[in-house]
Amino acid sequence: MRPIVYAHRGASAAFPEHTRAAYVQALLDGADGVECDVHLSRDGHLVLHHDAQLGRTSDGRGPVSSRTLAELRRLDWTSWKGVRIPAHHGAPDRQLLTLPELLDLLRDAGRPVGLAVETKHPSPFGHRLEEEVLGLLMREGWDPETGRLDDVTVSLMSFHPDAVRHVLETVPARHVCQLVETTTRRTVRDSLRVRPATAAVLHAGMRFVVPPALPVISAGLVELVGPGLDFVRARPELVRQWRAEGRVLRVWTVDTARDVDLCRALGVQQLTTNRPADVLRWAGSPGAAAGVPVRARGSGPCRSRSAAATVR
Repeated sequence: MRPIVYAHRGASAAFPEHTRAAYVQALLDGADGVECDVHLSRDGHLVLHHDAQLGRTSDGRGPVSSRTLAELRRLDWTSWKGVRIPAHHGAPDRQLLTLPELLDLLRDAGRPVGLAVETKHPSPFGHRLEEEVLGLLMREGWDPETGRLDDVTVSLMSFHPDAVRHVLETVPARHVCQLVETTTRRTVRDSLRVRPATAAVLHAGMRFVVPPALPVISAGLVELVGPGLDFVRARPELVRQWRAEGRVLRVWTVDTARDVDLCRALGVQQLTTNRPADVLRWAGSPGAAAGVPVRARGSGPCRSRSAAATVR
């Protein structure tokens, strides 16, 4: 059995992360599932975005939480990537996605698809973020016991152990993932785009803001474990132990054939990647690069790649 392949923020090596184009391409590439990060806008919409601050992937500035959805819609979400968005991957003003819009896109895939939703912390809204995600899923018809919402299987995850514990009050452990990373001054500097001296101070203080994740895993509270690739390289013996204990390992971000081989050697069951077509090929999926049709809800089977990518 090859590992299950999740597209990290969509096919984000090809198109701007978290955009409609990136998720359409991920489905065309044959990804088994997609991953997304969610923030709350000022007016309470669940918006797909990685950073707490605007700027890296748009022409906006300031916190995501300070903008309404309408204000966020007016930003340019694609130019920074420097690639042309095909017309059938969505219009420019339709690239920013909310979580309900991503669910619609996945339901229209015409096949079973996984969805991994990460709640981002610290959040100015606290655990209201998790409550909004759970409330939306329930209203859409999600069954927490099975993880199913029509043909979409949903799991929830976070780096913050308190967020994971909060979700576990409602969701079975088999659908909850504790994310784990190796945090260094460099990773803090790169992720927050701050100077080295500032990164050193922030890194030193992070343990007071985000408690350690490993106790959640060692206590057996979750069945899904999401270590970063740097963690896997540094602690392969712990990864093997988790695998031997029956945990499902969801490793991120796996973008090279060498990394695929490492994960497979350790028995990793799920790979999260920016390059789903390549990883599917490296992992031994026949014909993955040919794409899987994406059909509009209520339509017949798609007959071509162009038609398959048509979105509403």
